[in-house]
Amino acid sequence: MEYRRSGDTILARIDKGEEILTQLRLIAETEHIRLAHVSALGATNDFTVGALNTDAKAYVSNRFRGDYEIVSLTGTITTMNGAYYSHIHMSAGNETGTVSGGHLNSATVSATCEMVIRIIDGTVNRKYDPDTGLNLFDFSE
Repeated sequence: MEYRRSGDTILARIDKGEEILTQLRLIAETEHIRLAHVSALGATNDFTVGALNTDAKAYVSNRFRGDYEIVSLTGTITTMNGAYYSHIHMSAGNETGTVSGGHLNSATVSATCEMVIRIIDGTVNRKYDPDTGLNLFDFSE
């Protein structure tokens, strides 16, 4: 992985064999990012995404292997209890154009991943919400 920072924007190239969320965290911690918007595209051959079962307040995960193009990866970097926290969704299409996606648990790059991280001034913390079972933006501070 290599990246370049220009003002409040980071352009990153995540390379073949690297796991996307691991590299995102490495960039965020190296650059001391507390709040940002993330977007990316690229290719993956092994990814796991989930969908929230709202009644159970738990994610159901699905793993996909094969040749996939990342058609959309979007999310946020925030903090929870003062520590790094990311919330990323991804969708990827296979050779027939069938797209699968959801909350990103992991994704290994098969060719390249081009990521843009837009740093936002300030901090937004997260707080667990027992009603939804999610860690939601907390604007009380």
